[in-house]
Amino acid sequence: MTAATHSTLFPQVPASADAVLDGLDPEQREVATALSGPVCVLAGAGTGKTRAITHRIAYGVRSGMLQPSSVLAVTFTNRAAGEMRGRLRQLGAGGVQARTFHSAALRQLQYFWPKAVGGELPRLVDRKVQIVAEAAARCRVRLDRNELRDVTGEIEWAKVTQTVPEDYPAAAAKSGREVPRDPAEIAGVYGTYEQLKRERGLIDFEDVLLLTVGVLQDRHDIADTVRRQYQHFVVDEYQDVSPLQQRLLELWLGDRDNLCVVGDASQTIYSFTGATPDHLLNFRTRHPHATVVKLVRDYRSTPEVVHLANGLLSQARGRAAESRLELVSQRGHGPQPVYGEYADEPAEAEGTARRVRELIDSGVPASEIAILYRINAQSEVYEQALADAGVPYQLRGAERFFERPEVREAGLLLRGAARAGGHSDPQLADAEDVPSQVRAVLSTRGWTPEPPAGSGAVRDRWESLAALVRLAEDFVRARPDATLGDLVAELDERASAQHAPTVEGVTLASLHAAKGLEWDAVFLVGLTEGMLPITYAKTDEQVEEERRLLYVGVTRARVHLSLSWALSRAPGGRPSRRPTRFLNGLRPGSAAPRPGSPAAGGRGGVERGGARKRRGSARCRVCGRTLTDAGEIKLMRCEDCPSELDEGLYERLRDWRAEQARQLGQPAFCVFTDKTLLAIAEAVPGTEAELVCISGVGGRKLDRFGADVLALCAGKEPTSADVSPDTSEESPEK
Repeated sequence: MTAATHSTLFPQVPASADAVLDGLDPEQREVATALSGPVCVLAGAGTGKTRAITHRIAYGVRSGMLQPSSVLAVTFTNRAAGEMRGRLRQLGAGGVQARTFHSAALRQLQYFWPKAVGGELPRLVDRKVQIVAEAAARCRVRLDRNELRDVTGEIEWAKVTQTVPEDYPAAAAKSGREVPRDPAEIAGVYGTYEQLKRERGLIDFEDVLLLTVGVLQDRHDIADTVRRQYQHFVVDEYQDVSPLQQRLLELWLGDRDNLCVVGDASQTIYSFTGATPDHLLNFRTRHPHATVVKLVRDYRSTPEVVHLANGLLSQARGRAAESRLELVSQRGHGPQPVYGEYADEPAEAEGTARRVRELIDSGVPASEIAILYRINAQSEVYEQALADAGVPYQLRGAERFFERPEVREAGLLLRGAARAGGHSDPQLADAEDVPSQVRAVLSTRGWTPEPPAGSGAVRDRWESLAALVRLAEDFVRARPDATLGDLVAELDERASAQHAPTVEGVTLASLHAAKGLEWDAVFLVGLTEGMLPITYAKTDEQVEEERRLLYVGVTRARVHLSLSWALSRAPGGRPSRRPTRFLNGLRPGSAAPRPGSPAAGGRGGVERGGARKRRGSARCRVCGRTLTDAGEIKLMRCEDCPSELDEGLYERLRDWRAEQARQLGQPAFCVFTDKTLLAIAEAVPGTEAELVCISGVGGRKLDRFGADVLALCAGKEPTSADVSPDTSEESPEK
């Protein structure tokens, strides 16, 4: 056996089904062993949800309770599906299908199409923009490149929400969408787009789901075949399912309920694509007897980061907030989050780059550092600051600023205007200085003094052009005698300087693109009103989604977390900006926020049918402080508060636990953890009611071990013990 076999890249396959469960915490173990009936896993950020569900599948397969070919696990990205398949192989369950919704549906559609419809499946169009452009031309609707992308996005939203063209205007109005064109025009383009596809025998990405739903609804024989094949379903990131994906899942299930869903309503940040947490929040209503397991033990972030994340959600309102989970860090303490207020955006970027350099010099790898912002147009100033500091970086989920089409196009126009010689160009005749010349040129490509309403491609394009205008203003402020040609040369130099190697680089990403990732150090920048929440977030629900976006950003950090904002855009500007309202009561010197919705999610645990219970925050029984550390919650006191430990009882409990673990063939923590034993030895409960109030003693453990523990607390011998602790090592055969 080579050394590589022992590395984390090549872990050993567990020797048995029981070995699959080794190392899982109590709640993860509940997930892994709940193999029948509906199961809902409410999993907070960093709580090991993928670990829990892959071990659940593997345990079922290795124990013989699940056939690998009968399990279908679905998620939302190819990366997540690939990771799930890899973990299942490492656990000895390689025959399980783990796919995206679209991949699973396409596979079924390709197989059943000849039988259901006849002939070959229509060709799948990867990019629908060209056909949308043709549809717009037929409707005599002129769309520029950015409007074309936005209208295409509206068509995609309509299809995943199962909205037909004639219903689009009413549906868009009801959902409060900021539409890029007149809704009637979009409906006309949508209808013509569908007609063009039919004429050419084409289907798009959304059609794959729609057609699979249609086949399963209309052909009961095909639906029965699929249901005989797949009898157990697992859905990851369930808060992100669209109505169309939910309908497909229901058709796969039929009248069965062997379904396990995993999600967190507090991480719903893609509602603009049609995703909704309602299916997750309504799961218990649809399945009254479901097992609900809450994962709140955060293995990713330090208690300091977790405390801030919990504080953000404590202010949240609305239905998703009512089911929020209060995370409990399982890591050691780290540095407190750092808050930074800067005079202007360049100063914020320079300060961030300086702190990044300090972290790298202290030993934090550049690839373990991320700078996260609300919109992609914010990246340019950070790209420049990192380049100036000699720090390599990479952009995720967006093109580099100087590689964006609108920026390249603007560069060509400015270069042409500079060659033409300023005032010889009619459009620059009234421009008195370089910034005026830039504004005049870029106004022909979509720049306006005020930003456009709404979000999407039009707003992103405007933000990019506005960044060039600001750059011109800053450049001339530093060099009053500069010409337009000098500015073009500066742009070329900046574009060239930022093409640094990115193999080991700091990640620059939007908050949306950062979902599902994590780093040792995270910098959340540009946290001002108008940017987070974004200006066009008007309704209460839209504002709450912006709060969740910041929550996702905070929970990406393992150890180091920095939050910053600038009071003005440019040096010397009026300091009129305000830090985001989401940090009120959390950052030093800010006023306390209004209370949010009461949390029903609360602490971790298991619920089996019946009514859900609400629990408040854990507080120290000595000083009354709110507890967030996992060990402190177990003890129900601060680590440094006085302890009333009965040391003799604690030793008797440890000996009893060792014997129980030996008889059960399980690790000692599966009986009770050290912290739970300490809590018992401090509280010395005399009744079952007092014992079950101790964290870590649930109903099942009360039934199994309660009589023994109460006997030990009363100074008696455990009634169910076969041998005493003193003789157990002498008589291992017992």
